Amino acid sequence: MREALVFHSELDAAAPWVEALNAELPDLDLRVSPDVGDPEAVRYALVWKPPHGFFAPFTNLKLVVNLGAGVDALVARDDLPPVPITRISDPDMSRMMASFVLMAVLRHARDIPLFEKAQREGRWHYVQPRPADEISVGVLGLGELGGTAAAEIARQGFRVSGWSRTPKEIPGVACVSGMEALPAFLRASEILVVMLPLTPATRHILNAETLALLPRGAKLINVARGAIIDEPALVAALRSGALGGATLDVFETEPLPAQSPLWGMENVLITPHLASTAIPKSAAAQIAANIRRIQAGESVANPVDPQRGY
Repeated sequence: MREALVFHSELDAAAPWVEALNAELPDLDLRVSPDVGDPEAVRYALVWKPPHGFFAPFTNLKLVVNLGAGVDALVARDDLPPVPITRISDPDMSRMMASFVLMAVLRHARDIPLFEKAQREGRWHYVQPRPADEISVGVLGLGELGGTAAAEIARQGFRVSGWSRTPKEIPGVACVSGMEALPAFLRASEILVVMLPLTPATRHILNAETLALLPRGAKLINVARGAIIDEPALVAALRSGALGGATLDVFETEPLPAQSPLWGMENVLITPHLASTAIPKSAAAQIAANIRRIQAGESVANPVDPQRGY
């Protein structure tokens, strides 16, 4: 009986993943949920938000691969099998994220929302551009994606600082760490980029109190997870002018409900959780390498610690 991998995602098309994995692992039997066949043959699972109880039939499972970098939805489950869990760590994902973040930073730094508003109103409106080295950008979260984005922003000449739970060093980025450093970091961030993983410690870490530490009129970019920010507090800050604008790719409830006040705010850009996605062609090699490690009895790369939440 050939070893099998089962694929499940309500969001991602299966065909590109099957094609990419077939090229890397031609001897592996690739199955797309719900057509899983004999569950005893399934040794590996490549998943994004599978339904509760999904793993139960796969009694010979050896590895779970999360279809993306963020694993909060997976590790929060109470039905995870006791096998290694890995996340996708792909340079192409990092580049995609960095380009989106840079776009959002430049859009706010160059006052593009003001010009969009002026165009809608038929007004010729001039705002003197500020040099990048006069604009302070804070990156909240310096993991693989956050660190790459922070370095790219710094490469464009912005004054970049970064905050993380543990100490980090990134050339061109003033890195600070620990909760005691968070208030000063926020006070210095004219543009705040949120790139933290969602864990019990980071849920609503940005709330009415911490958002109020940002300079008045600051801009906020969230490409991490919606629940890192208390959404009613965010709406209130945007309405009051405490926040001057926001670029939001993630939300506490997705899709964003039609009744959300964020939809109607002129100072908010909403995108549908697409800042960075897993790319089959480039990610398949990493998935295949971890499967070969499992087959050889070795430890996997990019493991997830369910206790830490990432």
